[in-house]
Amino acid sequence: MPERVLTTRELNRALLARQLLLERSKLPVPRAVERLAGLQTQYAPSAYIGLWSRLAGFGRPALTRALEQRRVVQATLMRTTIHIVSAGDYWPMVEAIRKGRREWWTRVQRHQVEGLDMEKVASFLRKRLREGPLRQPELMKLLQEAGFPRMAWSGAGLWLDMVRVPPSGTWEQRRADLYGLAEDWIGPSTATEAEGREHLVVRYLAGFGPASLKDLASWAGLPATTLRPVIDRLTLRRFRDEGGGELLDLPRAPLPDGETPAPVRFLPTWDATLLAHARRTQILPEKYRPRVFDTKTPHSVPTFLIDGQVAGTWRYDKGRLRVEPFRRLSKGSRSELDDEADRLAAFHGE
Repeated sequence: MPERVLTTRELNRALLARQLLLERSKLPVPRAVERLAGLQTQYAPSAYIGLWSRLAGFGRPALTRALEQRRVVQATLMRTTIHIVSAGDYWPMVEAIRKGRREWWTRVQRHQVEGLDMEKVASFLRKRLREGPLRQPELMKLLQEAGFPRMAWSGAGLWLDMVRVPPSGTWEQRRADLYGLAEDWIGPSTATEAEGREHLVVRYLAGFGPASLKDLASWAGLPATTLRPVIDRLTLRRFRDEGGGELLDLPRAPLPDGETPAPVRFLPTWDATLLAHARRTQILPEKYRPRVFDTKTPHSVPTFLIDGQVAGTWRYDKGRLRVEPFRRLSKGSRSELDDEADRLAAFHGE
């Protein structure tokens, strides 16, 4: 039987549904973060705004409490970027990407790491962190005083599993520079690499599928050849996109009708739905991509969605949310946008 072809609009609605952007969910924070395959949080408030757009009745203390109670953790993970993930997802994700991240770093730094033993770097830092969390400048100073080169810090987190310890990396204290040992914070790992990679694939497809192997590899920061054996082991549905490309998906994962209404939603800086791996959904029309990801800045700008697509940018300024549409909006869309903007402004002012 020929594989079903999914239209771009159907893929768009599938992504919105799985990212909790079609309807706000009542899931608790850890479950929601798992559903989303983690939240990218180079800018700490992004996680709070991302959850506000996705969870009914979400207030800022809910995420801060979850971090303090160790039900979710903040750490450098996929693509060597900061993510918030559930405590249960942390170790499987770490084991899945550990080898690939180390190989990438060693390859990039090959001209500077000759003679540097990263296991010794990790052992040195582990001893210091056994005494309690330390801030990044303190850790870098300790490395320097011990005779390690300055660039040793850039790879330390690939050989030593560390989490960002609250209150750093929260809405209240946005600089995520207080580090603790992951094994002390949430307990030791019990996952294997094989289990971790399978877990990673399932989480991605649940949060972003249907997707191609290339999409998956891009999001995970791993070579597609590394993930192909995992795909072959799993029982998956297979579809085609309008260009004939293969799409992978979990059995019984939601596939809403392409005409399902999509409400106005505000997205924060670095929301993962806008990254390159989700291009197939056209949630970010290509003509607008340069206006969202400016080559002069290292981050995206906050955006808003109308009918499932980015339609402009926003910023919070002096108690108000200021929106800048990319195109002329209908009266109904503008009214819905203004109402949602007022609610988000109130969230900022809590």
